[in-house]
Amino acid sequence: MTDLSMPRTRAQGTAGKTALRWLLYVLLGLFALYYLMPLFVMVTTSLKSLEEIRTGSLIALPRDVTLEAWKTAWSGACTGIQCEGLRPYFWNSVLIAVPAVILSTLLGALNGYVVAQWRFRGANIIFSLMLFGCFIPFQVVLLPMARLLGLMGLAGTIPGLIFVHVIYGLGFTTLFFRNYYVTIPAELTKAARVDGAGFFRIFWSIFLPLSLPIIVVTVIWQFTQIWNDFLFGVSFSQAGTQPVTVALNNIVNSTTGVKEYNVDMAAAIIAGLPTLLVYVVAGKYFIRGLTAGSVKG
Repeated sequence: MTDLSMPRTRAQGTAGKTALRWLLYVLLGLFALYYLMPLFVMVTTSLKSLEEIRTGSLIALPRDVTLEAWKTAWSGACTGIQCEGLRPYFWNSVLIAVPAVILSTLLGALNGYVVAQWRFRGANIIFSLMLFGCFIPFQVVLLPMARLLGLMGLAGTIPGLIFVHVIYGLGFTTLFFRNYYVTIPAELTKAARVDGAGFFRIFWSIFLPLSLPIIVVTVIWQFTQIWNDFLFGVSFSQAGTQPVTVALNNIVNSTTGVKEYNVDMAAAIIAGLPTLLVYVVAGKYFIRGLTAGSVKG
């Protein structure tokens, strides 16, 4: 006698798995919608006129799309007594972020290489102290750093802000590269030394070419931290050297007459656009870099 219950049970199990999968998709879609709703409101508001903002719905699509708010945010919004928009401060952030990312990544790679592959007395203590520096709050270093910048003659300058970000990011970059380099066999270094390669030759010719995954992670991390920084920017800059985050705060809080919400939203999107583009373009490499070297061998 043929047992008909087995196919029925399998069909029910398949239907249950399909229903569970669709339920998971619906939940993920709702979470994504909830997460992206603020961005949707920002974009739509920036494309509306003030009259439409006052009379329309917050989540409604713009009836007449206009880029006037974007033009004002870029080159005409007031950041105090000056009405130059975000444009000069945006380029200030570029001048700060690019050199700081390059220097902190290169120095972090060199430090991680030394700590991981060239063991010396006190290496673990030095690494622990640098690791401890990653957890020091920004506010703790404000007064000592301001004093140091004054002594160096870099107070209120773009090179001073580059110096601050390089020093504060060095603990993170060293940690990233050290954890990556410990997975590289020490025999590789020994073989290179037997062949006559020195300290820097081994670093430039062997370790740095193998470091692309962790370099991507470090660059994304450092660029995001530096570009989005506000505390160091507002503490160690002056008129003419302020980064885009400080200018954005000044635009939002400087009101002469009617509050222009569309300009505020456009300015916020412009200020956050570089980091968004970095994650969109290199996000998958960021995940790969985080997992690269996590398993030795």
